Amino acid sequence: IIDEYPYNELAWFNLAAAYQGLKLYEKAIDAYKYAITIEEKFDYAYRNMADAFIRLRKYKEAIEALERVNELAKPEDVIFEAIGHCHDRMKNYAQARIQYRKASHLRQDDSKLIYKIAYTYYNEGQWQSCFKQLEIAMKMHRLQPEFNLLAGECKMKLGLFKDAAQYFSNMVRVRPKSMAGWEALIRCLFNAESFEDALEQTNTALKMTKGKPIFLFYKSAVLFALNKGKEAILQLEEAMRQAPKLLKRFVELNPSILQSQQVVDVIARYKRNKSI
Repeated sequence: IIDEYPYNELAWFNLAAAYQGLKLYEKAIDAYKYAITIEEKFDYAYRNMADAFIRLRKYKEAIEALERVNELAKPEDVIFEAIGHCHDRMKNYAQARIQYRKASHLRQDDSKLIYKIAYTYYNEGQWQSCFKQLEIAMKMHRLQPEFNLLAGECKMKLGLFKDAAQYFSNMVRVRPKSMAGWEALIRCLFNAESFEDALEQTNTALKMTKGKPIFLFYKSAVLFALNKGKEAILQLEEAMRQAPKLLKRFVELNPSILQSQQVVDVIARYKRNKSI
């Protein structure tokens, strides 16, 4: 078709779309550029080209293409959201927030856009501002798991462990097999020094996740905190046997645990394992 119609923008567009379908994004971009050279106001070519740039993680180029779409066509929420996504990936959080707000203005009933705005604040360490946005999102969808997880993280950063635990509990109630939810809840209770509650939730997490090794590590850490060293060592040994690569997560929960000679001895026995 290209040979027959070398100056037909639709022919180049269709070729580009075919390349894109095959995940040959560089070739797709070249073909879209030919289409745009022939018809510079071909907004769908810019739109699809932006998608190809995003898949190649060329966010600056994607933004340029998306902004051209906005110049050629009526502003759309999905375009503003895509520009926001690009800024987000480039860690330009303030710019991402501006674009997400523009998208949200056009799509006011979308709580996930509010969540994306909240996350830009979280990435900047603005816990209060993040939580305020999450409150708006949760008025639309109170028990949405991701919203509750991030709300809990904000409250934990602010040292409000009781509030944080409530949000994490909401998440595991809705998604009882969610490792992220259980991990967050146990971390929260551990940091709050509510060790008995942490032990109870760790046992529940092991049951709900069919014994995921990370929770054996967490259970060991909690048992050490409760001065139940013998039980703690047994849990640590089993955790090390199943998933030694997760040792780092065990230490992150309580860095001072490495001051325990018992723990050091257990780790030493597994030093020959190259995966540690």
